[in-house]
Amino acid sequence: MSQAPVNWTLDERGVATVTFNRPEVNNAYNDELIAAVLAAIDALSIEPRLRLLRLQGAGKHFQAGADLSWINRVRPASAAANLEASRATFDAVQRLNTLAVPTVALVQGACFGGGTGIIAACDVVIAADNALFSITEVRWGLTAAIIIPQLVDAIGVRQVRRYALTGERFDAHEARRIGLVHEVVPLAALGAAGERVIDQLLANGPQALAETKQLALDCAVGGEPSQAPRWHPLLEAHSAKRQTAEAAEGLASFAEKRPANWSPER
Repeated sequence: MSQAPVNWTLDERGVATVTFNRPEVNNAYNDELIAAVLAAIDALSIEPRLRLLRLQGAGKHFQAGADLSWINRVRPASAAANLEASRATFDAVQRLNTLAVPTVALVQGACFGGGTGIIAACDVVIAADNALFSITEVRWGLTAAIIIPQLVDAIGVRQVRRYALTGERFDAHEARRIGLVHEVVPLAALGAAGERVIDQLLANGPQALAETKQLALDCAVGGEPSQAPRWHPLLEAHSAKRQTAEAAEGLASFAEKRPANWSPER
């Protein structure tokens, strides 16, 4: 039997731990992982004991963005199927973003592409000193359309205009400087640092936490509900870009480990 792409538990304190569980592909997301994240949030959202959600990745890496083999399966499908894939990915990030309880992400190793959007949607982010970050989509001829609002909330337009355009990698200390993470600790201390923050959160009033988070979301670019009309163009742009010749070349060049040919006719 294949392992579950996402595992979750709920302890006696009301702390849920959700773990991306595809370590063999650096926890890259595909349709199964996205569906499992949504199922976990569905189950936890109706759990009266829930006080807090901790998010982590199994193995050496937190979450290395999209699984390219999945993207290459989706690309030739219909426009409707591509839109549905983008919507499911958006829904997973947005459900995490608007969850009524505090969320704490513990990041080690790679956090690329959609992974940066996931942590931008969390309330507290602690990174190990070996963490590496990159908003990678442009390197594949794609766009990060559906996570740009969360990234703008987290690091501001100026930093998005650098890192989402260059696709460059940056370390945990730069991620802290620009606001993508709150704290950097040695890898061996990551779990303990998470527990310290969790203890601080659990000492606070549950309803006060929920109301404070909602007040912050009401002021945020990425806090609007998924049905808000302004999201529709982002979803359409995200899915349509996946089916372009430029995306085909970008994905092929990555798979073939060669420079992309960004010629005018592409």
